[in-house]
Amino acid sequence: MLGPQVWSSVRQGLSRSLSRNVRGWASGEGKKVDIAGIYPPVTTPFTATAEVDYGKLEENLHKLGTFPFRGFVVQGSNGEFPFLTSSERLEVVSRVRQAMPKNKLLLAGSGCESTQATVEMTVSMAQVGADVAMVVTPCYYRGRMSSAALIHHYTKVADLSPIPVVLYSVPANTGLDLPVDAVVTLSQHPNIVGMKDSGGDVTRIGLIVHKTRKQDFQVLAGSAGFLMASYALGAVGGVCALANVLGAQVCQLERLCLTGQWEDAQKLQHRLIEPNAAVTRRFGIPGLKKMMDWFGYYGGPCRAPLQELSPAEEEALRMDFTSNGWL
Repeated sequence: MLGPQVWSSVRQGLSRSLSRNVRGWASGEGKKVDIAGIYPPVTTPFTATAEVDYGKLEENLHKLGTFPFRGFVVQGSNGEFPFLTSSERLEVVSRVRQAMPKNKLLLAGSGCESTQATVEMTVSMAQVGADVAMVVTPCYYRGRMSSAALIHHYTKVADLSPIPVVLYSVPANTGLDLPVDAVVTLSQHPNIVGMKDSGGDVTRIGLIVHKTRKQDFQVLAGSAGFLMASYALGAVGGVCALANVLGAQVCQLERLCLTGQWEDAQKLQHRLIEPNAAVTRRFGIPGLKKMMDWFGYYGGPCRAPLQELSPAEEEALRMDFTSNGWL
């Protein structure tokens, strides 16, 4: 727990910090950090005895570092962060910071269930190298997570965070969509720079882009399955699980959208829909890790209670990639 002196120093330092240009800080001209681009949400490798395999983590990062990603996301849903201890979460961030290219942004998932725990984790992740904090909606008491409660939560976190904050809405895991009215209010905070929306509702993404257009606020699609549609509606990038195995193709889709080559973008997007669904909502992290093994990365086992795929599921996973020409 942060002591009174630490809380005081965090409060006093925030106003000074926002004008510094260190890693992900806002620039002295008042421009918030630019988070536009593609980010793979890095998985957490485990050994056969369920220990974090930091060596394999670094090997994966060196391979992923060859693609033109804007940066990396750690401790997102694909990082199995709910299954890690606090010390493991911080060590993963530290190891990734050391292994990744210095010109890449590191977005670290610092969300916890309480506001105080989230602030403490955010401060700690900043200390070990995170450029931006990606904060998932608290959800255990989702019935009481009104717009007012979520605005209060994120405002307090952003007030006390020494690094910029990105809102994170992933209703498939939390059962909770961050309400649009709350997003609009929070977009006005000087230390909240954007949002990752993984819900898949492109009309919602378009509405958020539209309603925050007067703010310096950026939206990232939370999946490669609706990346093209999100770009068409004003999103600036994506955090895409599929980029862990088809990094070149996801970056190519980004380039096609940014250069207005919509016909070619549509063709590529079509071929990515089934593989993306396979490593997200259909087979989840076990499916993603299996594909990483097949594509020359280290996927390895998940941490319990997640289970490995059955032989039938493996075959279905393989078919989703082979039928689209990726295997």
